[in-house]
Amino acid sequence: MKSTIELAKATFAAIGGFLGWYLGGLDGFLYALIAFVVVDYLTGVMCAVTDKTLSSKIGAKGIVKKVLIFTLVGLGHIIDRQVLGQAQAIRTAVIFFYLSNEGISILENAAAIGLPVPDKLKDVLARLHESKGGTS
Repeated sequence: MKSTIELAKATFAAIGGFLGWYLGGLDGFLYALIAFVVVDYLTGVMCAVTDKTLSSKIGAKGIVKKVLIFTLVGLGHIIDRQVLGQAQAIRTAVIFFYLSNEGISILENAAAIGLPVPDKLKDVLARLHESKGGTS
């Protein structure tokens, strides 16, 4: 039993170490992206529940898309460090791109549920989306 627990700890430590390296560490940008991705997924589920269109197939597709977002963040980090030999410019641009996309999606989900969305919040996310060349 004890060896199983130790193996699990070592496995989780290895996975955590790899993800930390691959994603470029946990900074404020990545924390924000994680929060936006989780909130977008949850608000999408809320929309599906209120519309009575909840589907495990659509939910699984959404999870795959969210995993791909973090895969692209990791690729941006690798390009920064291994190809360009610079700080985290590409990684940060990728994170900002997806922050704006996820933020706009959250607002769309809130509006679809019937929640009023503050204009200032819409404006900030729209400007971020435009400045990063975002497309939905």
